[in-house]
Amino acid sequence: MSDTANDTDEEVIETQILPLDAWHRARGGRMVDFAGYHMPVQYEGIMAEHLWTRAHAGLFDVSHMGQLMFTGEGAAKALEQVLPGDLAGLGEGRMRYSLLLSEDGGILDDLMVTRRGDELYMVVNGATKYDDIGYLIERLPDEVTMNLLDEQALLALQGPEAVTVLSRLVPAVEALTFMTAGAFEWRGHALWISRSGYTGEDGFEISLPGEAAEALADALLDQAEVKPIGLGARDSLRLEAGLPLYGHDLDSETTPVAADLGFALSKRRREAADFAGATRILAERAEGAASKRVGVLVDGKQPVREGATVVDGDDAPVGKVTSGGFAPTVSAPIAMAYVPAAMAAPGTALRLSQRGKIHTGVVAAMPFVPHRYVRAGGPK
Repeated sequence: MSDTANDTDEEVIETQILPLDAWHRARGGRMVDFAGYHMPVQYEGIMAEHLWTRAHAGLFDVSHMGQLMFTGEGAAKALEQVLPGDLAGLGEGRMRYSLLLSEDGGILDDLMVTRRGDELYMVVNGATKYDDIGYLIERLPDEVTMNLLDEQALLALQGPEAVTVLSRLVPAVEALTFMTAGAFEWRGHALWISRSGYTGEDGFEISLPGEAAEALADALLDQAEVKPIGLGARDSLRLEAGLPLYGHDLDSETTPVAADLGFALSKRRREAADFAGATRILAERAEGAASKRVGVLVDGKQPVREGATVVDGDDAPVGKVTSGGFAPTVSAPIAMAYVPAAMAAPGTALRLSQRGKIHTGVVAAMPFVPHRYVRAGGPK
């Protein structure tokens, strides 16, 4: 839609502003429209920011994400109707990756759920949060209240030095392990911090009042290990880590089995078969899906991007590339693609068609780089 005036009644939706908008611009962030917000795509460059995060600590502003709180008797049971995870059995401060499912088993969003006392805290994707809210409103009973925490900012500090940095400000965070969270305080501000993230590195996500975000971001950036990181490196980091991005590698036509996210189907829920799309999903789990999300190592130096097709020997399309780019840590082009189940085994040769040119590659196990999460019982 043009930004000029017109004579239609169609609503013009303005791009929203993050609490740290001016902060990003003052530090050289190149701003783009993403998920309905002005967001920084890069500062000094995607490659440099990617490698810095892998070696040190990168600060990401992910305040565009939707932060939802669910309260009321039966909240976990109500959410289990559309999420296939075991929420009723989720312990205090424990997190679970899950999927918002349509009635036919398609993925409407992927998300995180955390137990916070009598409440359930959920983080959903920014581009889908209002659709998610509408979908949930239709399905939650009156006894369950859902609140959008739109006054909260969300920062992510990722990288091997993240714990060193954050523990200087909030010493108790060292006790957290991967996929656990807790309440903390910094300069009188309430923080909800989880040891989690979407880069494959150790790190934290910090929910805090929007008015406190700039002070905390400054305090983190004052430390030599930290640099601000934009969307570009966030995407290349998660691709190397083999983590799917909703709207690209996942959508409403994709099932958890095809997406290789079977771990999100909790055992109790599989046995009960009482979540949205269970009949289709459990049948696919038993018999196998027709296609599967796989990693791809692309030959040569030219990346194969989203939208390219996987073709057979006659150049007929048999699959699709959903994410792709140059991987700085791997120093090679990589991709994610959906291919027929018979072509999903690691080592399988692939032919990829992009803009009329054929590229070659091979199915690769994901992640492309090892995850470095700090798990309970492991070394810290």
